[in-house]
Amino acid sequence: MQIYEMQPLNLPPFAIKVKENDGVKLIFDPQRQKFVTLTPEEWVRQHFVNYLITVKQYPKDLIANEVSIQLHNTAKRCDTVVYDHFLKPLMIVEYKAPTVTITAEVFKQIARYNSALRVQFLAISNGLEHYCCKMDYDKMNYSFLEEIPEYALLLGDNQEKR
Repeated sequence: MQIYEMQPLNLPPFAIKVKENDGVKLIFDPQRQKFVTLTPEEWVRQHFVNYLITVKQYPKDLIANEVSIQLHNTAKRCDTVVYDHFLKPLMIVEYKAPTVTITAEVFKQIARYNSALRVQFLAISNGLEHYCCKMDYDKMNYSFLEEIPEYALLLGDNQEKR
């Protein structure tokens, strides 16, 4: 297996499985249990999901990549969705390539996706910068958090709503 040169990220390194098939670079996605095309966004996704699992203690079985949703009669895909133990969505994560600046437009995209799922947390990462906000549906606003919360904090907030 070859090592592929990708941009270093502001996320912990880990053992990555990569290969090449017919000239296409692939990376193994443990969540989908298959090799997928190695793009800059996928590079960020694999590192960020690993970070959620190993550092923030998110259960790997409650994280799904490329989740299909219906939005105004159009099929869309959320990059990653994190669920609680009852499979209620808690967080949507959107990824961009490290060369893409995270702007208000990116937040508008994830907010549109959230209109279908109504999660408590939205996160965005380009591998270098990571942002997370907590939704307040009672006040119809959101607040940015200083860091990505640990899974237990997501559950804590979700349990209060039950």
